[in-house]
Amino acid sequence: MTEGKIIKALSGFYYVLSDGKVFQCRGRGLFRKQKVTPLVGDYVSFEAQNEREGYILEVFERKNELIRPPIANVDQAILVFSAVEPDFSSVLLDRFLVLIESKNIRPVIVISKMDLIDDETKPIIERYISDYRRIGYDVIETSITTKQGIDQLLPYLKGKTSVFAGQSGVGKSSLLNALRPDLHLKTGDISTHLGRGKHTTRHVELIEIGGGLVADTPGFSSLEFIDLEAEDLPLCFPEFRALSDECKFRGCMHMAEPKCAVKAALENNEIPSYRYKHYVSFMEEIKERKPRY
Repeated sequence: MTEGKIIKALSGFYYVLSDGKVFQCRGRGLFRKQKVTPLVGDYVSFEAQNEREGYILEVFERKNELIRPPIANVDQAILVFSAVEPDFSSVLLDRFLVLIESKNIRPVIVISKMDLIDDETKPIIERYISDYRRIGYDVIETSITTKQGIDQLLPYLKGKTSVFAGQSGVGKSSLLNALRPDLHLKTGDISTHLGRGKHTTRHVELIEIGGGLVADTPGFSSLEFIDLEAEDLPLCFPEFRALSDECKFRGCMHMAEPKCAVKAALENNEIPSYRYKHYVSFMEEIKERKPRY
């Protein structure tokens, strides 16, 4: 019995990396009985006569998993957001950050297409970058054209399983091609009719880059807070989490409660107003969510 990690799932086959070799495996029938579906990123035990004929015997316990895209045991999420084309969206970034924080996955923010910003856009983008760095996030400014930030990003990948995610058209595949030029991943142009990018990635696959494994995913097909409860949302905002002990009430939701340290920080301009606005919007969305039966 051998152990390895699933790096690709396609057409009923699971491709397992073990000791530098990739084995094509099928799942045993017991997974259907146990209602376990092997995911890319899973650590598994398997048996194989050769590299083309193997069977997965057991899926080991996961430290986390994402449903869309389907991947397990993620160490960090590289959230790629373009400065322009499409325009930078702080509300979309915050939505991604909350989803990633809720899974205890480390986020790294990458701002792409920095070479395309003009004099009017530059101070706006620089303010966002400053805000997120002050919160405690790593923010890397990149450009495929000038190669800015590529060498800075590479060390983050070493020894980690990373997910590249972000809005369509921000240049995820182009960035991966820059990090490992022999990949030749297909890239998509911005659709001028829709104003957004065309999806270029069709399945989840872990690729070796920079001494780690990187998932180029089809993107998050759902950005809804399906599994997130209202009381968990404050924990997904690091700057709120840091202040929560100073609130008068334990378990403060930072909404209507008196003597709330988060609202005091907001009034003193210590927290970006758009972050709190997004928090309130997300809280309302979670509370209005229809219960599942």
